[in-house]
Amino acid sequence: MPNRLAQETSPYLLQHADNPVDWWPWSSEAFEEARRRGVPVHLSVGYSSCHWCHVLAAESFQDEAVADYLNEHFVSVKVDREERPDVDAVYMEAVQAATGQGGWPMTVFLTPEAEPFYFGTYFPPAPRQGMPSFRQVLQGVQQAWETRREEVTDVAGKIVRDLAQREIDYGGTRTPGGEELGQALLALTREYDPQRGGFGGAPKFPPSMVLEFLLRHHARTGSEGALQMARDTCERMARGGIYDQLGGGFARYSVDRDWVVPHFEKMLYDNALLCRVYAHLWRTTGSELARRVALETADFMVRELRTEQGGFASALDADSDDGTGGHVEGAYYVWTPGQLREVLGAEDAELAAQYFGVTEEGTFEQGASVLQLPVREGVHDAARIDAIRRRLFEARAARPAPGRDDKVVAAWNGLAIAALAETGAYFDRPDLVEAALGAADLLVRLHMDEHAALGRTSRDGRAGANAGVLEDYADVAEGFLALAAVTGEGVWLDFAGLLLDHVLTRFTDRESGSLYDTAVDAEKLIRRPQDPTDNAAPSGWTAAAGALLAYAAHTGSEPHRTAAERALGVVRALGPRVPRFIGWGLAVAEAAFDGPREVAVVGPALADERARALHRTALLAPAPGAVVAYGTAGSDEFPLLADRPLVNGEPAAYVCRNFTCDAPTTDPDRLRAALSE
Repeated sequence: MPNRLAQETSPYLLQHADNPVDWWPWSSEAFEEARRRGVPVHLSVGYSSCHWCHVLAAESFQDEAVADYLNEHFVSVKVDREERPDVDAVYMEAVQAATGQGGWPMTVFLTPEAEPFYFGTYFPPAPRQGMPSFRQVLQGVQQAWETRREEVTDVAGKIVRDLAQREIDYGGTRTPGGEELGQALLALTREYDPQRGGFGGAPKFPPSMVLEFLLRHHARTGSEGALQMARDTCERMARGGIYDQLGGGFARYSVDRDWVVPHFEKMLYDNALLCRVYAHLWRTTGSELARRVALETADFMVRELRTEQGGFASALDADSDDGTGGHVEGAYYVWTPGQLREVLGAEDAELAAQYFGVTEEGTFEQGASVLQLPVREGVHDAARIDAIRRRLFEARAARPAPGRDDKVVAAWNGLAIAALAETGAYFDRPDLVEAALGAADLLVRLHMDEHAALGRTSRDGRAGANAGVLEDYADVAEGFLALAAVTGEGVWLDFAGLLLDHVLTRFTDRESGSLYDTAVDAEKLIRRPQDPTDNAAPSGWTAAAGALLAYAAHTGSEPHRTAAERALGVVRALGPRVPRFIGWGLAVAEAAFDGPREVAVVGPALADERARALHRTALLAPAPGAVVAYGTAGSDEFPLLADRPLVNGEPAAYVCRNFTCDAPTTDPDRLRAALSE
């Protein structure tokens, strides 16, 4: 019989709706039930495409004996971390403080007052490698609760007090200058892997936000070292197994230092951020590889993640059916030489094996290989390789596909909107811009209420119950600002302004200028989460700084500019010390240090070819964080268009920076030069 999760919108929660565990969703009613029964709360946090979350569920939550024990002695609460990043954040901070590490699935035991007292991640069904079994953990926690409850509650209270006393070094309210940005670059060079690209060892994550900083730093300073790190990292990732050589798009991370074997789940936020990075790399270098990867990644998002309502699904699972009924990680993506021969025949299979690095020994498990593009000597017939790739892609499509978490997360859709809008504009792909517009329309219709307050998620056209957090407001505003620049439709600037008004009034500390991840009127947790560091995606803090800065450049709004600069104080503190974990903050700081530049392009009509040439030139300028307004002379679509007439009846571009404006130009080459200085 289904439990209480059967009515939820989260695919992750729905995966547990038929467990024998009597799950509750996160709610005040669950904690009231724990108080009524006098039992602790068992909090389990994960997400749909998490491999070990599935393993824990199969081993323990489907086990009748384990479920009976949980139901008798605990109130069990299941949380999708992607729906409730605030709940995840406060308890993950506690887990990391207590154990020195964290991850998902996350297992936390709480008092009925929601105070944590025992922590862990995955627990096996039997003792293994020094880990207790899940049943042993449950018995130990239950015994402590029954026999030493006063001690347990004292520990829980101390943990909450310790968390409350943690302070972030905000670095004051001064924005980073050239010295701090240069120190951040130097720190990155020390952690850079010159043989393989990227930073650090295994597991190796795609450093999308750091790459944006490197490209912006190169654009501002001409640093060849910054460009080389960005270019070489992008090439190594694109040639590695972390990139899907048949269907486009990136896996979550590489388990090795060489980008060979990925953790196969594909996340919307990774692909949106990397699509934009490769588009910007092409903008800087003209690299054909960057162009191909940007377009293939955009096409992957539209083909495999777009929902019927026009939004973008959160993720594809790492696991899928291996054809024998087993659920195996990577089964959809890997190949053996025999499978190549079966699809291609002997001659083409031999070429494919050489080209994609498929060996008899395999690079993955059980003799299978992850497709790569190993650097080899020789020239291959491009048409023949394209035909092989197409045939393999079609054959792969017949395999059981990985599951899809089809909830729409506002923040990640904002990132996708920005990536698709810019990629579509750069490469003359209006269909990608249309896909961005479709997602933006869904967010306005379904996620925004009459006060422009955002809901975090939706699924199948049904809005979820969870309020948007800071990253939702910031990333959606970022997407809308990119759409405004590409389409010349000022309504997207207006929508961005409405969202950023919420950032100023509901998420910002008026005294310090620091930002909180949840609104002042949000549900009260044991701690109000506040994390400025960039991890898998830009933090809400740094994303808000970027959107506020761009909006201020568009409108001249002093409150937005001041809020952006105050928020960047934390980048001044963290950038030189831990640049890998504040990459987007550093990219925003580059924009602030550069101005950012304000470009207004006016024409007699939006379709005028001369005006479009100026508009395209402006969009392709690598100047960090430059904002672009495009419209007809006399239009009130954008504040930057005010009092900007045609020049001798011709379309013209106006460039301003730091409250100083150049003379208008009608020549795309002169505009390009002005934006490249």
